[in-house]
Amino acid sequence: MTDIEALIAAARTAARNAHAPYSRFAVGAALRMTDGSVITGANFENASYGLSLCAETVAVATASAQGRLGEIAEVAVIGGMMVDGVATGDVPVRPCGRCRQVLNEAAQIGRRDLRVFCAGAEGDAVEEHRLSELLPHAFGPADLGL
Repeated sequence: MTDIEALIAAARTAARNAHAPYSRFAVGAALRMTDGSVITGANFENASYGLSLCAETVAVATASAQGRLGEIAEVAVIGGMMVDGVATGDVPVRPCGRCRQVLNEAAQIGRRDLRVFCAGAEGDAVEEHRLSELLPHAFGPADLGL
């Protein structure tokens, strides 16, 4: 298994823990840190929809809570409709706009253009993007002089 396949597999495993009773759309994210370790997250919905958290945001917040926000090197995101509690589908899922902005914060702090791998809950289709392609002209810490 390649490093990319392992990162996507970690995101798929994380999606199994998604709390998505309203959308029934599970998302898992996996962050590869500069030392090779992996931090994961799954989406967490709330009856008050605005309080829901995306998988990428959960993973980035976990990295930050560990003091490792600037160490994120790569990201894998998967997602799919839940059938009998399991994420399904082979269409690649990309980070939403909010998650792209959250990832940009980490990318600018770490001074790197993150590689973002997008896949479905199942299948072999994988898209590879640079965060700068997904969020051109991003606003971040550098714009505030940090």
